[in-house]
Amino acid sequence: MILTGLRANNDLHIGNYFGALLPLIDMAKGHAEDYDINLFVPDLHSFTTPIDHNLLQQQIMHNLKLFVAAGLPLDNDSVHLYRQSYVPAHSELAWILSCFTGFGEMSRMVEFKDKSARIGDDRVTVGLFNYPILMAADILLYNASYVPVGDDQRQHLEFARDIAEHLNKKFNDLFVMPEPVAKQHEFFGKDQGLRIKDLTDPTKKMSKSEEPVKGIIYLGDEPAVAAQKIMGSATDSLASIHLDWDQQPGVTNLLQILALLRNQTLDEVGNEWAGKTSYGELKNVVAEAVKHFLEEFQTKTGQVDEARLMAKLETGEAKMNEIANAMLTKVQKAVGLRP
Repeated sequence: MILTGLRANNDLHIGNYFGALLPLIDMAKGHAEDYDINLFVPDLHSFTTPIDHNLLQQQIMHNLKLFVAAGLPLDNDSVHLYRQSYVPAHSELAWILSCFTGFGEMSRMVEFKDKSARIGDDRVTVGLFNYPILMAADILLYNASYVPVGDDQRQHLEFARDIAEHLNKKFNDLFVMPEPVAKQHEFFGKDQGLRIKDLTDPTKKMSKSEEPVKGIIYLGDEPAVAAQKIMGSATDSLASIHLDWDQQPGVTNLLQILALLRNQTLDEVGNEWAGKTSYGELKNVVAEAVKHFLEEFQTKTGQVDEARLMAKLETGEAKMNEIANAMLTKVQKAVGLRP
């Protein structure tokens, strides 16, 4: 089985679209004949850091529509779509796992250290601290072997393996061990270096932050507004277009965006523009391509059949409750909570 989470909240941008949505959908389509594909909405994870709770449900449904508009197959019986909180076994298994996890082990998690440093001690929650334990429950409930994760989640996947190994030794093979990171990369293919950068600071990746959003193109942006962001993007004073992330990151970022929108390689687009001198011309071409892409994608999003999407969720949640409850019962019996 393959398991991965879909974004529950936060606005998605074109970096998410090309770097996460499309690869995830390609993965689901490519492996659905041989594996069950569990795609879950990590709504419990979504407020480990502060959010507007009044908007959570709206954001969950909107983001699911974005995945469907991007090509997520709703008619494939091997692709299971469900919301994490609609399967209560996630929360109960997370509690059980937490009772076998050392405080020091969680304290060493790099992502917790990084996020808590940015948020500040007065806003850091126990939920953020315990995040990897819930993630382990998400994986172990379904005997998932393959879990595509980014570099920032590698330590969490290794924790899931560690806690599974610990409980398997203590209680006689409770869980299927997810494959180690090296085998995950071998199975899914290592990231090929897709890099969409912030338009105002092309030394940083495009990502949601506390910074002004003029450097980020959201999938929900008005197409004309997104085009204006491209026209205002940072370049340099060299007055020559070359594919060079080190010396010309702003120009190269625009070439990368254009390549992705055209479904071409970066080298193909780089060769087309190599040696030209007009940054304005390049920005105009990229701005029009972005505008056209958003117009088409937003039309597709508006056409998603919400009733069909809800039916897929309800079917997936019924099936996942059956599977997860069976595993939870097995664990409860092992630890003495059930006769």
